Amino acid sequence: MRVVLAEDLFLLRDGLVRLLEAYDFEIAAAVDNGPELARALDTLAPDVAVVDVRLPPSFTDEGLQCALAARAARPGFPVLVLSQHVEQLYARELLADGSGGVGYLLKDRVFDADQFIDAVRRVASGGTAMDPQVISQLVARRTAQDQPITRLTPREREVLSLMAEGRSNAAIAAQLVVTERAVAKHTSNIFGKLDLPPSDDDNRRVLAVLAYLDGGGTQG
Repeated sequence: MRVVLAEDLFLLRDGLVRLLEAYDFEIAAAVDNGPELARALDTLAPDVAVVDVRLPPSFTDEGLQCALAARAARPGFPVLVLSQHVEQLYARELLADGSGGVGYLLKDRVFDADQFIDAVRRVASGGTAMDPQVISQLVARRTAQDQPITRLTPREREVLSLMAEGRSNAAIAAQLVVTERAVAKHTSNIFGKLDLPPSDDDNRRVLAVLAYLDGGGTQG
């Protein structure tokens, strides 16, 4: 699997290159600025991009904008975005097109090799990998605005948060120490209360919930 990596800090970029290669990813390019990232995404046709939000020369959201442009050119192109802090706007922009293959992680997560590699693989396969802090803030914001998410029980909100991270029913059951049948019942209740139809496609289910939490109400 070919990866384009964009990170301006040399030590972190070098560490991520070594980590990805250790897990049998091929580094198509490892760049440190926006213009080089745009060229790499345009010419190399990688399988997935791992991109720092803030890149030279602007150090604003240049990395994110390059990623969004690549997804516009190649709908569904997998992108995992890394950020120093939770920025809900970035999560909204990533989710706006309603397709899969998106991830948003805080940089602290990359120091957990298994978690980071799992996120890259999940995004590359068309799934989602949203940082738990991002999800918790989105859930809190929608709750504060008296959205229908207030219909959910505390346990259903827990399940929703784990779903939004991209976890399967089996993984949610293991995390909460309950049966998969119990998780299936909770997810069914969640979709009913949020007016979102159930789906056998975990990725579409997660994206629908995320879009709803972000205010779109998309039924994926």
